Amino acid sequence: MIQAPPPQPVPEEAEATRRVAGSTESSRANRGWWDRNADEYQTDHGAFLGDAEFVWGPEGLNEEDARLLGPAEQLAGAAVLEIGAGAAQCSRWLAAQGARPVALDLSHRQLQHARRIDDQHAPGTPAPPLPLVQADASALPFADAVFDLACSAYGALPFIADSARVMREVRRVLRPGGRWIFSVTHPLRWAFPDEPGPEGLTASASYFDRTPYVEQDENGRAVYVEHHRTLGDRIRELTAAGFVLTDLVEPEWPAWNTEEWGGWSPLRGRLIPGTAIFVCTAG
Repeated sequence: MIQAPPPQPVPEEAEATRRVAGSTESSRANRGWWDRNADEYQTDHGAFLGDAEFVWGPEGLNEEDARLLGPAEQLAGAAVLEIGAGAAQCSRWLAAQGARPVALDLSHRQLQHARRIDDQHAPGTPAPPLPLVQADASALPFADAVFDLACSAYGALPFIADSARVMREVRRVLRPGGRWIFSVTHPLRWAFPDEPGPEGLTASASYFDRTPYVEQDENGRAVYVEHHRTLGDRIRELTAAGFVLTDLVEPEWPAWNTEEWGGWSPLRGRLIPGTAIFVCTAG
């Protein structure tokens, strides 16, 4: 069992602002935030995500239906790296398809939840525990060209200051022709308030403002950081790293999904995209 890290102080109140936040500050803040909030996150969203499902985002698009990673026969035996894996629900689904996944996350507490789910599923099942790695996605601890596929469902990228470096690292660990598929908050959403109701339907900020969103304590120390990139920024990062973008999926909100999740909701989902999924191949 993974041992818990020393507890971190929880800020009583965090002030939201927009300011510059570099790589070290972002990494430290977000590791602390996810370690503190992993329990609540898994309690609130674990049922929606499932223990061994691959859900691309709040709309509920499931890889079982979407097949953005490729046909089932290509997954069997494939070495797969999941970045920002959380409790490794996606990796668990991949293992059930015959793939050989490695689940990577910055948060120790999130990976503890991954091991907890493995332990719950272990009795009577032949599957070994998933390989779990705690590391920063901007410095992947793997040799060159060892994975056939890399994926991320709302993991890591929005929380890293130098996301272009992540793209280069993913390209480095992929074999030629390998695939990189990831979902993030749709960049358009940054122009709108993070509210699920009517108040979230009026643009209140510039889509082109890349200034990070920061929550900080009373001493100005960041406790949460999120970084915005436009669609064009993402595509330039990918092509500069040596990827070819083969598809850009913007899932529509399905009629069956009545959940509200932060700024995502049926009301907003009918009008503006909430998720962008980039499907890429290593050149």
